[in-house]
Amino acid sequence: MAFSEFQLLQVLAHEMNMRKAAERLFVSQPALSQRLQNMEKDWGTKIFLRSQKGLSLTPAGELIVKLAEEVLQKEESVREKIHALESEVHGTLKIACASIVGQNWLPKVLKRFVETYPHAKISLITGWSSEILKAIYDNEVHIGIIRGTPDWKGKKHHLFEDPLFLVDREIQSIEDVMKTDRPFIQFKSDSNYFQEIQEWWLKHFQTTPKRTIVVDQIETCKQMTLNGIGYAILPAITLTGMEQDIFKIPLKDEMGGFIHRDTWLLGYESAFQLRQVGAFLKVVDDFLIENR
Repeated sequence: MAFSEFQLLQVLAHEMNMRKAAERLFVSQPALSQRLQNMEKDWGTKIFLRSQKGLSLTPAGELIVKLAEEVLQKEESVREKIHALESEVHGTLKIACASIVGQNWLPKVLKRFVETYPHAKISLITGWSSEILKAIYDNEVHIGIIRGTPDWKGKKHHLFEDPLFLVDREIQSIEDVMKTDRPFIQFKSDSNYFQEIQEWWLKHFQTTPKRTIVVDQIETCKQMTLNGIGYAILPAITLTGMEQDIFKIPLKDEMGGFIHRDTWLLGYESAFQLRQVGAFLKVVDDFLIENR
């Protein structure tokens, strides 16, 4: 049966009167009678018995009307859910994020996101910025958060600048770096970040560090620095709460400007049209404004 026929049967079962049902349905009584006859023909059985007192349901009619009411109830439920989808944020937000941002900045934003949009789900992968770009290219995620200057032709959203500091328990100025025998602790990263540090170092010292220690993770590098093993160059995003007993010397270029790493959010235009992505961007913008 067509959906309108379910509605017709519901009205007939409620009114139990052809004239009243025709008035409610805004059709003529003969037209309603004809449609009922067609339905009974389709079902191969009588649905209503007609008498001078009105209509009465046959046993088969009770089953058919029950089906009609169940279908209409399900239709109403689906419409309510569709309305909820349009008025609330549902679905899974798929993010690929540079590890350093995923460890130090993103958790605060995601906490606010899940509190604001409890029906949304989150899928998160972390890695180097080069890995994040690949995940976006391969459509594994909706958006990526990377460090550095992205070679990206799609939509991108600048998040924040992250100044770099030379961090140590003993060194108090850049000039002291070449006077110490303490090791320069470096962490493995994508080539872009490593290149920036190398270029800054050579411009200031015209020679390589006296001693170096290379570790796999930035967190290991930070902990070794905190424990006085050597000095490191770390981004400000990792230094929150580390001010006590630690010297932080900002890195500057030839013009006196601060050396920093940019953090970007990017993705394809189609992904930015998704409700969960738009909602996440709203949370991000609000968070950045509040924490300027």
